[in-house]
Amino acid sequence: MHIPDEKLKTILYISGAVSESDFETAIMESKRSGQSIIDVLLGRELIPEYYLVELLGKYFDVPAIDLKSVTIPKETLLLIPEAYAKSEHVVAFNEDKEKGAIKVAMLDPADFDAIDFLRAKTNSFVEPYITTSDSLRYGLQQYKETISTDFNEVIAENVEKAVSASGETDIAKLAEAVPVIAILDSIVEHGIQMSASDIHFEPLPKELLIRYRIDGVLHEILSLPKQVDPIVVARVKVLANLQIDEHRIPQDGRFRFGVEGSGTVDVRVNVMPVLNGEKVEMRLLRSSTKPLTLEELGFSKEATEIINREITKPHGMILVTGPTGHGKTTTLYAILYILNTSKVNITTIEDPIEYEIPRVNQTQVNVKAGVTFPNGLRSILRQNPDIILIGEIRDNETVDIAVHASLTGHLVLSSLHTNDAPSALPRLIDMGAPAFLLASTVNLIIAQRLVRKICTSCIESYPMTPEIERLIQAQLSLANANHIKSIPKILYRGKGCNICGSTGFRGQLGIFEILSVSESIRALLLKLVSVHEMRAQAIKEGMKSMFEDGLEKVERGITSIEEVLRVVRE
Repeated sequence: MHIPDEKLKTILYISGAVSESDFETAIMESKRSGQSIIDVLLGRELIPEYYLVELLGKYFDVPAIDLKSVTIPKETLLLIPEAYAKSEHVVAFNEDKEKGAIKVAMLDPADFDAIDFLRAKTNSFVEPYITTSDSLRYGLQQYKETISTDFNEVIAENVEKAVSASGETDIAKLAEAVPVIAILDSIVEHGIQMSASDIHFEPLPKELLIRYRIDGVLHEILSLPKQVDPIVVARVKVLANLQIDEHRIPQDGRFRFGVEGSGTVDVRVNVMPVLNGEKVEMRLLRSSTKPLTLEELGFSKEATEIINREITKPHGMILVTGPTGHGKTTTLYAILYILNTSKVNITTIEDPIEYEIPRVNQTQVNVKAGVTFPNGLRSILRQNPDIILIGEIRDNETVDIAVHASLTGHLVLSSLHTNDAPSALPRLIDMGAPAFLLASTVNLIIAQRLVRKICTSCIESYPMTPEIERLIQAQLSLANANHIKSIPKILYRGKGCNICGSTGFRGQLGIFEILSVSESIRALLLKLVSVHEMRAQAIKEGMKSMFEDGLEKVERGITSIEEVLRVVRE
């Protein structure tokens, strides 16, 4: 942004939004990580983005706009070419033809080069408005609203050219005729704009179905003619450096996809032979996204204090548990981001590396090359690390090395598949770890699930119903929970709007169960008591169940009771 650091510091300091010491810390972190000062301030939640935009709007003397609150006419949006809008972070949202003026939302309203270009391009007077990055992303999504119609029209025209006199499709001709590169690029780019975590290409008998996983739920986006199935899959294989002529066995690969104005996204690819062809699953890993703070992930103030206390210990184990796809790696990376200072050596072994972290030594598991979790971990121990992250504890050998690493002065972070926090300890014993060693090493266990957040643009309240109240009471009883003194009388939900795609939800956050391993828990572990007894002791010492944490977020209107019951109902 076109504003000197000293001027930004003065604006924030005078407003009382950020202290001088916090700003100086942000400057040092900016130099160390390569991020802008504004990104550091926002990433560490030292100031909310909407408030920063308000302050900068006054400084630049321009109004602020939330694009989610306006309807953008298609002809107005297209006044600025999509590629330029993404690269320069600008969106035209209103046009006054009588006055010959257009209103443009910008992240940087002092970008006079962009303003001059738009003035010449549109032959109109440009009125700059400042906006947030979330608002701008919503505006850029509008370019892709007609993706299904556009694709099918182009494909239909070219499929006819590739059909022979006998009625059969010539794949070679089809590959030349159909703009498969542009189609695949648009599908991936649209998925990124929609904040999808995964893209599925599913071959059906008569079509190729494209689905996005958004906020943990799959949505059908479009279907393509069956004839283009093999050439789309072949294009994915080329990008991921896979064998194009291999159709019998699963293949794994990855590639990096550049998005104008949004940096790069790592795409992890798996191709699996299925009944009607080959299914492609692409995981979108936003490597350039600023790391999330614990608060942004959904941890309460009390939970954050517990985590910050435990991660400052020089040795021991911190485990994050939960099902696949519920954010365990994201939580581990958020902790690594806190620990990542110039005073420590952090080394990881992951399968796969999901996000690139500056100044952290990250190793990818490669079974073909002989790099597995156990032998990779042995090599890591010879690298003089202070902190070790193991992507996942999968076998007895990894457990053994991880436990001994934490005993010899290392802080070890890892993930595990269990339903709740207390179950992690018996699970490790089942994997061969001696109870007396676990009692000396495990410091903290975090169990988590992801729930969808209610869309703030269409949220509404409604009274508690007797049926839902009975479900809540039953769940509290099953969880042996005793920290909830009263059940909320008012619940919240999203009505559905254009901003959330009529789902009523937008974004995700975690609900958590945090077990700090106390001396009494260690004593119970040595006695090899049941999970039920260990859980009862943890609750007695103040551990909140995931359901209780979720219920508190329901009461605050962050998520719905249906979402919490969906992920933790027993």
